[in-house]
Amino acid sequence: MRSSNPVFSRRGFSRDNGNAGFNTAQQPQAGAPQATNPYANNPYAQPQAAPGFQGAPPAAPPHAGRMTMDDVVARTGMTVGLVVVMAAVAWITDLPLGPAIGAALVAMVLALVQAFKRKASPPLILAYAAFEGLFLGAISNYVDSRIADGAAMQAVLGTMAVFTAVLVMYKTRIIRVTQRFYRFVLAAAIGFVLLMGVNLLFAVLGGGDGLGFRSGAMGVLFGVIGIILGACFLALDFKQVEDGIAYGAPREESWMAAFGLTLTLVWIYLEFLRLVAILQGGD
Repeated sequence: MRSSNPVFSRRGFSRDNGNAGFNTAQQPQAGAPQATNPYANNPYAQPQAAPGFQGAPPAAPPHAGRMTMDDVVARTGMTVGLVVVMAAVAWITDLPLGPAIGAALVAMVLALVQAFKRKASPPLILAYAAFEGLFLGAISNYVDSRIADGAAMQAVLGTMAVFTAVLVMYKTRIIRVTQRFYRFVLAAAIGFVLLMGVNLLFAVLGGGDGLGFRSGAMGVLFGVIGIILGACFLALDFKQVEDGIAYGAPREESWMAAFGLTLTLVWIYLEFLRLVAILQGGD
């Protein structure tokens, strides 16, 4: 199973019937020597035991080049921290919406380039975070000052609450990432994005609010749906990180994990910002 997050799906994070791996090849048949080794088809696996070895293979020694949770936390802190710093710069300097939209387009291009690269590029990922931060700071300032006072802080708190809740539910296995869960989230995400694209097209061609999916009562409904989808993306991202660590992914994959988590957090924040703006008196 591949993550709905395009970053992880390009990097080979996968699950098949509950067994995760990187670019996993065909599973060995039961009874084969490789069947006792879950890393048998993993390109990052430790060397297998010699032929004829009976019993479980010895535990692999720690490897300095493998991804760890500390690596993921540190890289995610860097990317999210840069987003926050650049958002503060845009807010303090009162960056106009025109340049902010330009920054958003640059961030989108950088994100797409990195998503389709075979290897993580830290400068590219950090550049994405910087431009995304400029956009978030400017749009947050606009909404906060002209539409809903305090909307930005409420969106930040809401994003933090969703992240914490999903992490706790994932760690306690209240949320279980299965193939059925993945398929449901993927189908819902595709439908959501298509509807928002159609709504944007009608808004551009006809003016106004398009089909009304982003304003009024419909806007509230789709805002809630967007936040729920973001929470589901977080669960998928947590699973991919967990699988990556368990299957000995190289350390540079921690940058891709941080990149994917940052994309999801930005999604959730923007949905919260839009929802608060609608609820507090603006379309």
